[in-house]
Amino acid sequence: MDSYTLKKDFPVLDDKTLVYLDTAASSLKPRQVIEKLDEYYEKYGVNVHRGVYNLSYVATSKYEESRRKVSDFINATFEEIIFTRGASSALNLVASSYGLNNLTSEDEIIVSELEHHSQVLPWQNVSNITKAKLVYVPLNKEGRITVENFKKVLTDKTKVVALNYVSNVMGYISPIKEIIKLAHEKGAVVSVDAAQAAPHKAIDVKDLDCDFLAFSGHKMCGPTGIGVLYGKRDLLNAMPPIEFGGDMNDNVEKFDASWKDAPYKFETGTPPIAEAIGLGAAIDYLENIGLENIAKHEKELKDYTVQKMKEIGDVIVYNETSETGIIAFNIEGVHPHDAITFFDGDNICMRAGHHCAQLVIRWLEVVATLRVSFYLYNTIEDCDKFIESLKGARDFFKSVGF
Repeated sequence: MDSYTLKKDFPVLDDKTLVYLDTAASSLKPRQVIEKLDEYYEKYGVNVHRGVYNLSYVATSKYEESRRKVSDFINATFEEIIFTRGASSALNLVASSYGLNNLTSEDEIIVSELEHHSQVLPWQNVSNITKAKLVYVPLNKEGRITVENFKKVLTDKTKVVALNYVSNVMGYISPIKEIIKLAHEKGAVVSVDAAQAAPHKAIDVKDLDCDFLAFSGHKMCGPTGIGVLYGKRDLLNAMPPIEFGGDMNDNVEKFDASWKDAPYKFETGTPPIAEAIGLGAAIDYLENIGLENIAKHEKELKDYTVQKMKEIGDVIVYNETSETGIIAFNIEGVHPHDAITFFDGDNICMRAGHHCAQLVIRWLEVVATLRVSFYLYNTIEDCDKFIESLKGARDFFKSVGF
């Protein structure tokens, strides 16, 4: 994999001074994806499914072709793929449809402090309404979810397990396959947040045997406004829709209606057509490069950068053993929001704050962290520019009394 050549595919990186290290928030978009979006709007930008004319047939074919690409990407079936507004929307759908209609005050929901708010808040809401008990997996000393700690909270009352595949703050890969097996032995269903996994590693939902899995397009070179919910077909068909309108119903009477089978009963109204087509193009792009190659490249950049950071001094790295391309860190004595302004001055784009994961920030006992996240378009030169800026930030804040 040649990241120097791949860099040329991304128009934002035509600015040679820019160092983009915030892919965990949102990836940049390659020309191959942008061109597919332009093609839709310029050549056949009409609605899908209901139009009885050629342009609508073309749009529908392209839209559903992307659903097929997504299903192949994670080894699902066509009917198990629901297009949503993003991973947050997908995870909310699981909680609002499955959770609110299947849980009672006798049940337990397992989550963790390592979760993005989109995986915690929907289940907090379910817990508040149904009175099901919310239970947290204890994190180990590194801040990881472990099978051993998961077993400590898994009981006969566990009905839902909602955990991440990869942490957006710590970059740790959860032992999700083992967790799913244990949960199923208790009769629980498992909802997996794969927003930080899908862009970087191959996912096989049949091998994992997860019940639900969600990810976003915009973190994997695709457009914003498009996400995916995978669900086992029997579960999806048993779940009620949570939004109502056009194209999701079979029959409407004055006081009653019937719904289509999944995925369509969950996709009311005009769907994100261009965005779905763009996501299909992004999958083509990533598969052409190879997810294994991407993951290996990111890990090499992360390991190289962490070693350089340790040599600087006065830098705290919270996830040195992470298997992915995410680095969570702080400069000793410097608030992350102060530090980030220095990096921005060097045209380095990275993240400071809670990362929509306040629980793990509190677990770390800090007010916030800085975060670097690598992707296929990053190079060793990007790492070196970041390290030089980090040295400059440390020296500057020391000089002014921090």
